[in-house]
Amino acid sequence: MTIKPYDREKAVLYAKYWAKRRNPAYYDFDGVGGDCTNFISQCVYAGSEKMNYTPITGWFYINSTARTASWTSVEYFYRFIVGNLSVGPFGRLIDQGDAELGDVIQLGSETGDFYHSLIISGFSDLGPLVCAHTVDALNRPLRSYYYARARFIHIEGVRI
Repeated sequence: MTIKPYDREKAVLYAKYWAKRRNPAYYDFDGVGGDCTNFISQCVYAGSEKMNYTPITGWFYINSTARTASWTSVEYFYRFIVGNLSVGPFGRLIDQGDAELGDVIQLGSETGDFYHSLIISGFSDLGPLVCAHTVDALNRPLRSYYYARARFIHIEGVRI
């Protein structure tokens, strides 16, 4: 396998373009649990251009019923990205100060249950700016969210 760079610019351009609208190529999961991780997967795919078609444990989307849980679920996305040793994007946990454009943030409760995924679309004096779905956000300051925990996932590259 070869490792190629994750195209952060493409991921962020996608995020900014689709933050307040829905790409008709993907199902809108707002009415069935939320669209946040589906949107983040689309953004990461825009920057990686590679899915992992491994049944069950991979990361892919064909349609609303032919997809992996990691495409739309906060926790399964995390497990795939930080554990992926095969094709597709892969990453690792980092401190907030090491975060870059196109990296993913997941918000969690005090008990450690993570429930929301966001993508870093910029930075300001107040910290990261994010794009998200479910409650649509375009360059919203991370600090405007209420959360007990946050984990920062650095997308390191893409295996092809």
